[in-house]
Amino acid sequence: MDNSTSVAGRIAQNSVFERFARAGFVMSGIVHLLIGYLAIRIAFGGASGTADQSGAMTELAGKPGGIIALWIGVVAFLVMALWRLAETALGSASQPDADSKKAEAIDRFKAFCVAVVYFAFAFSALGFARGRGKSSGAQSAGLTARLMHTTTGTVCLVAGGLIIIGVGGYHVYKGFSRSFLQDLKDAGSDFVRWLGTIGYIAKGLAIAAAGLLIILAATQSQPNKATGLDGAFKTLGAQPYGALLLVVAGLGIITYGLYSFVMARSTKM
Repeated sequence: MDNSTSVAGRIAQNSVFERFARAGFVMSGIVHLLIGYLAIRIAFGGASGTADQSGAMTELAGKPGGIIALWIGVVAFLVMALWRLAETALGSASQPDADSKKAEAIDRFKAFCVAVVYFAFAFSALGFARGRGKSSGAQSAGLTARLMHTTTGTVCLVAGGLIIIGVGGYHVYKGFSRSFLQDLKDAGSDFVRWLGTIGYIAKGLAIAAAGLLIILAATQSQPNKATGLDGAFKTLGAQPYGALLLVVAGLGIITYGLYSFVMARSTKM
């Protein structure tokens, strides 16, 4: 084991650091449960709202103790992001013996991508904890509109959409192949395996749909289509049997949320 790996190990295995990092999985689970709930509520014609990260945090902020939970989330998401950033720079402490330099580079890149996601979660949670949260869908549409003013910006949007579709495809692959089991300390029960399989596939399809909407928005000069996960859900709801499809999608996201609680307990760190 080289020096960088041992440093990563010491960081990840610090008891306080590890507990807060694992709390990031718990908060992620709560956010996904709320997103799934909002999607199902929209399917049944419930109150208006956005079925995405910002909608989930708005819902949480309105509950008793929600602001405190959001502040806890800020810390938990931030520590989770720092853990993944440490893996990016130093390598994984739980899998120190990479099969090849290429495999190690891919693992570090994936760790960096996850770090970016959790930094974004922390920033968003901070905004809602301070009462200044903004709709992620509206921000996405606004950014798309600004980038579409130039050819370079449009190309970047299409490239970004393709990357997001790729991330969604990776989630779907991870669900079908059950490679997510490699991230856990043990294989778990059949129930855990099915939670992960359904959850990863559902989340992957939702992410891929959001990426496709970005490409359509850029190529059709309609920035309002690029509203992220909420736009993907509402586009799905506008299809024939849309309400049923939305319920199925919402249940899939809820399943991923439940699997996040498994990750909080059993992920290798």
